[in-house]
Amino acid sequence: MSIDLKDLIPEFNNLKLNYDLKKKNWFNIGGKTKAFYKADNLKELIKFLKKIPNDEKIFVLGAGSNTLITDKLFNGVVIKLANNFNNISLLNDEILIAGSAVTDKLLSEFAMENNLGGFEFLSCIPGTIGGGIKMNAGCFNREFKDILISIQALNKSGQVITIHSKDINFKYRDSKLSDDLIFLSASFKGFKKNKDIIKNEIQLLKEKKEQAQPTQIKTSGSTFKNPIDQSDKKVWQLIKESVSLDKSFGDACISEKHCNFFVNKGNAKYEDMKKLIDFVSDSVFKKTGIKLEKEIKILE
Repeated sequence: MSIDLKDLIPEFNNLKLNYDLKKKNWFNIGGKTKAFYKADNLKELIKFLKKIPNDEKIFVLGAGSNTLITDKLFNGVVIKLANNFNNISLLNDEILIAGSAVTDKLLSEFAMENNLGGFEFLSCIPGTIGGGIKMNAGCFNREFKDILISIQALNKSGQVITIHSKDINFKYRDSKLSDDLIFLSASFKGFKKNKDIIKNEIQLLKEKKEQAQPTQIKTSGSTFKNPIDQSDKKVWQLIKESVSLDKSFGDACISEKHCNFFVNKGNAKYEDMKKLIDFVSDSVFKKTGIKLEKEIKILE
C-alpha cells in the first residue's frame, strides 16, 4: 500500500508539502516541489527514506549554485541536508573529514586555518561538498578527485556504504556515481603548508575569478562543460563564435563578462532560461558540429 506523504508530517517535523523552491537556488527560478524534507541527522534521514515509497523521485539540493528548477510542480521529494551534515574535523595532520552540506569555501578556510594545502581552489567554487563530489567540480587545474580519499553515502534502501576514490570513475566534471546515492561525508588529503602562503594564494585565485566571471547576480555558474574530447577551444570561445551575445529570452540573458554564464536579470522563468540554454547549444552545434554537454543540473 502506497504511503501518502502528508501522513508522515506528524512523525517528521521538517517535512513540508507543496514547498516553494524559487529562493533555494542561485538563479532564483522555479516553482514548487511535492515535498521538501530537511534532514538534520543520519538517523532521521534513514528513517525517512525507509518510510517513503521506493519508486519516489528524490533530488538532493545543496547550495543551489548550479541548478535550474522547473516552474511546474516537481513530482518528487527534494531533500536538504542540514545540521549534522555540516561539520568539519581533522582526522590527523593531513586528513580532513567534512559533511556533504559543508560549503567548498568553508572547507578551504578550515584547511587554511589548520595549515593544510591543496584545498585552495575550493575557495572559488560556489557549492557544497556533496555537489562537488557528484560533478567532480574544479577550477584552476584542480578537481575534487585530486584531494578525495573516500566518501560515505546512503543508498535508497537506507544502507550506509563507503566508496574509495580509486573505485570512482572520475571524468571531467563527472563522477559517474549513481543518482540514487545520497552523499553523507567525505575524507580529503592535503599537505602541510604555511597558513600565510595559503591565504595569499586564495586571494590571488579569487581576484582571477572576479576578473573573469560575473558575481553578485542571479547566475548559476558555468552552463556548459568544456568539450575537451571534441575541441581545443574552451566552451566560451565556441559560444562567442556561434551566438550573438545580446541574445535573450525574457529576462534570461548571456553574461557580458563571461558568455558561458547565463543570467536572470529580473524575473526570468524556467522556460526562458531553458530556451536560452537550448538556443546556445543548437547554435554551437550548427556552427561547429560540437554537441555541448550541460554542467548545470536541471530539475524538472
